[in-house]
Formats: sequence, structure tokens, C-alpha cells
Amino acid sequence: MAHLRTGRRTSLAVPAVLSLTASLGFLPGAAAAAPGPAAAATAAAAGASAGATSTGTGPELSYLVNTRTDHRTLASVRREIGRNGGTLVVGYDRIGVLVAHSANPDFARLMRAVPGVASAGVTRHTPLAAASTADMGTPQVLGGAQAAAARAAATGDQDPLEPLQWDLPAIKADKAHAKTLGSRDVTVGVIDTGVDDTHPDLAPNFDRAASVNCVSGRPDTADGAWRPSASESPHGTHVAGEIAAARNGVGMTGVAPGVKVAGIKVANPDGYFYAESVVCGFVWAAEHHVDVTNNSYFTDPWYFNCTTDPDQRALVDAVDRASRYAERRGTVNIAAAGNESYDLAADSITDPKSPNDGTASNRVIDPRRCFDIPTQLPGVVTVSATGAKGLKSSYSNYGRGVIDIAAPGGDSTVYQTPAPPATSGLILGTLPGGKWGYMAGTSMATPHVAGVAALIKSTHPHASAALVKALLYAEADATPCTDPYDINGDGKIDAVCQGPANRNGFYGRGMADALAAVTY
Repeated sequence: MAHLRTGRRTSLAVPAVLSLTASLGFLPGAAAAAPGPAAAATAAAAGASAGATSTGTGPELSYLVNTRTDHRTLASVRREIGRNGGTLVVGYDRIGVLVAHSANPDFARLMRAVPGVASAGVTRHTPLAAASTADMGTPQVLGGAQAAAARAAATGDQDPLEPLQWDLPAIKADKAHAKTLGSRDVTVGVIDTGVDDTHPDLAPNFDRAASVNCVSGRPDTADGAWRPSASESPHGTHVAGEIAAARNGVGMTGVAPGVKVAGIKVANPDGYFYAESVVCGFVWAAEHHVDVTNNSYFTDPWYFNCTTDPDQRALVDAVDRASRYAERRGTVNIAAAGNESYDLAADSITDPKSPNDGTASNRVIDPRRCFDIPTQLPGVVTVSATGAKGLKSSYSNYGRGVIDIAAPGGDSTVYQTPAPPATSGLILGTLPGGKWGYMAGTSMATPHVAGVAALIKSTHPHASAALVKALLYAEADATPCTDPYDINGDGKIDAVCQGPANRNGFYGRGMADALAAVTY
């Protein structure tokens, strides 16, 4: 089954609630690259040639080839892609990442032997045209009676559904809105399953110029290409509403209802977030003035990518290069920690889900060498989830030195019940077709932090990505460990938190603070 955090990480931890996630990261030896636009696609030029080194035949798959960034090396590697039975799809020359398709099962091995190639690997296990049986889950659509009760409870300038959003006061966003709603000069890119920009709560704040479809690994800027189809997951639309649903007298209110939001679609129709799509998303954000990216997924098909495996190492290398490039260009990248209750700082973790597009097995991984990407990559802000009582959500991954900050992601109402008039312990968000509904997961926590980062950028428009992150951490509300942590009250410890109030395994620097973001 594919997992949202699609790529899938199923960010759902609550039945019938969908959400995505992601985790920690570093890659030794990643090539630095000068800023600049991605190279244009040169698909036909590097087709298989008669002199190919190998002509083995198998299903056509997608590959990433990571090289040095000098012109001579790039030109040479392009030629070798053709000689080895591949076709170049797109080249991101500034970061030395090339996307290729090949039916040669020896393609990655042959490319690794090419001078100047740092890593090369297959990105998937299913053929490019194969269908998936992924179950992406179903959000809980807001009912008419709930909506009517919320409207009756709304006061002042609250949007009609805002009384249901217990998560806003949890990070003091309601108080922040009295000072500012955020700047129209700030854009948050939702790297996800697509965004329905026709939704009445999103249309006023949608940034079409910064939106794109990156599913093929190459930018598609056709009008509306960033939208999910009727059969695709509503996950990205939900995330977008949490960040920037407009304060317009309609529906709900986002954490930063005055900033812009862009849809950067990277999940294919079956819900997989493959690495070439994610690379395209980060490069697009870097080159289209996106200030913050929200990444509520893990890159398929491996929950953890081990740098000891040549294929998986290539995926880490490519996504790492792309995310670092975005940060050098001023983008703050924020990602979900995941929903499997893993201690990401443990000595070992059993991963039963990978590869999620092939034959999965119970593999024991070393977290020092195997990474959830982009969540665990250097520079990426890693977010854990909390519930309505302010405790770590029952499903949220954790780990001292891994979690950077916490935010509301929702939890079972049985475990953490919100105060009235809110009725659900999950997170309200926008859904395609002009609807609203509930989801839960670290996928839902991440957009809260993305919204706070957007408010910081609004307050400090000339701040670098590094400064925005520093302020995000410094302004967080220190939250001590929950000890003992027995979330279901059965007398057994469910997770162990380590570290002081301002840097521990459950909450990192603490709870994100929207009021501080617009005050200091």
C-alpha cells in the first residue's frame, strides 16, 4: 500500500483520517552547486544509441544520476546516459542531478562507473506506466450540524468555522491575527498531492505563478496542472488551508491567512512521492521565490533510505542537493516527522513498509545511516505532532536531536479531547470541491509550523532562511518532557522522552508560537 506522506508515508494515525509525513537527514559528499535556473529538459538528445555499453531489457524505470556540476562532466554524463540505454528526461545542472528513463536493468550500475558520477540509482520498483492499488484514506468531512454550531459560536471577526479550530489558540495564532494576518509578499509552497485553488478559502491567496506539476520530474506549468483530480488525495488541499485559508467570512482561518500559498504537485495519481518529483519541487521552489516549503510526506518507495545501498544513496544525494539548493536561495524547508511512533534517535528501527511499491520486508535499519527524506536532511525543520491537550500525539515519531519543533497535528479524541466549542481532536482543513474536513498526523502539524515561519518572514522580510529558522526556534514555547507518557492510560509507558524543556525528543525547542512570530 502506498503511504501518504505519500511516497508515501501514511500520516494517518487516526482511523479514516489521512495525512502524510517525513523525517531526519544528512548526506556525506553532496555536491555544492551555484545558484541559477534548472537546465532545460533535453529528452530526445540522449536516447539509446547503437553503441550502448549494455542493451539488457526490462521494464522502463526512472533513475537519478548525480554528477559534478562542471559543463564538461555534465556533457559527458549525458552522452553516457544514451550509450547505456537511457533517455534523459531533464537535467538540473546547477545541482548536478539528471533524471533519466531506461529499460536496461544494468543502467544504474553502468552509470556509477562513469567519471564524474557521484551516485546513480533507480527511483522505483514498478514500471512507469504501472497502476497502484494504494489506499490513500478518506478525511472526515465536516457535517452540516457541526458547521451550524460553529457559526453560532463564532464571535467578533472570526470566520464561521474558526470555533472548531482548537489548534489556532494552541499556537496563539488567534492573538497573532489581531496584529497581522501576514504579508502578501510571502509565499508558502505546498509540496504535496496538489492544491485545489478554486476552493473559496484558498482562491484569494493562491499564487499561480509559483504553482506547478512536478510529477514527471520535469516542471509542467499548464494551467491547473497543480490541482488534484477527483480520484486523487485531498491531502495537499487540506494542508494548504491550514497554512493560508483566507480570513474572508467563509469557512475556516489559516495560521497565516494573509500570505500566499502555491501548489507544487509531486504525488503521482497513485499517491507515490518519487524522488525525481521531489527534486523538481525543491528546485522549482528555489527558482520561483517560494519563501517556505511544506513537506508532509516521505519520499517513496523507502521509508528510510540507507546510504550503504547504492540505489538508496542516490535518492538521498539528489533530494539533499535539491533541498540545500532551495535553502541557499532563501527557502525554509519544513517537514513532518512521521506517524509510526518511532524513536528516530534509537540504535535501530524495524521498517516493515519498504519498499512500498514492491515486496516489503521487516528490515532493521541503522538511523545513523538510513534516513527518512526530506525530513532528516540537513537544514530541514523536523516537526512532531501534539494533540488538543498539548501532549505528543499518540502516533507521532520522536527522538532527541531529531525533532526540532512541535505543533498541533491532532489525536484521537479519546486520548486528547478539545475544549468546547471544538468537538473533534483532529485538525480542520480545506478539501477539494469547496468542502472542509478533518485529518490528523504530523502532516497536519507541519503546516502549522510553515504558517508560523511565513509570519516570521512577513515580520522580517529581509531575513535569510537561516535567520527565519533561528527565530522559529528561539520563539518557540519551551515544553518539558511528558513523563511518564501513558497516552492511553493503560498503565504502560508508550514512549520515553529525553532532554530539557527547550530541546527534547518529544517537542524539540517547544511548541511553535505564532504570536511571538509577529511580535519580535
